[in-house]
Amino acid sequence: VQLQASGGGLVQPGGSLRLSCAASGVILEKYHVGWFRQAPGKSREGVSCISSDDGPTYYADSVKGRFTIPRDDDKNTVYLNMSSLEPEDTAVYYCALSWIGSLKAFDFYSWGPGTQVTVSS
Repeated sequence: VQLQASGGGLVQPGGSLRLSCAASGVILEKYHVGWFRQAPGKSREGVSCISSDDGPTYYADSVKGRFTIPRDDDKNTVYLNMSSLEPEDTAVYYCALSWIGSLKAFDFYSWGPGTQVTVSS
C-alpha cells in the first residue's frame, strides 16, 4: 500500500489549491481517507476525512466552509479542495487510511509522504 499526496505549493492569502491523494495497492473507496497537516513545531492535526461507501465527511472547525474532500473512484484518488487560504494553513499536508471516520492521527495508517503548502504574500 502506498499513498502519495501532491499538489502543494505557494499561494497568496485568499487563494485556492487542490491537493491529491493517489493510491497504489489499495482501493481507496473501501477505506476512510483522511487529510492531516503539520506545521513546524506543532503536532499533526486532522483536517478532513471522507468515509468509505458514501458515508459522512468530517472537517476540523478551522477549515469548515473553506475545504472540501471529494473522491474520484475512477482515478482512485481523494482530493482536498482548499479555498480562502490563510497563512495559518501553512503546513505539510499528508493523507492516510483508516477503518473508521476520525480526525485523530492515531486512528490512521499507511501515511504517505507529505506535500508542502505555503500561504504567504
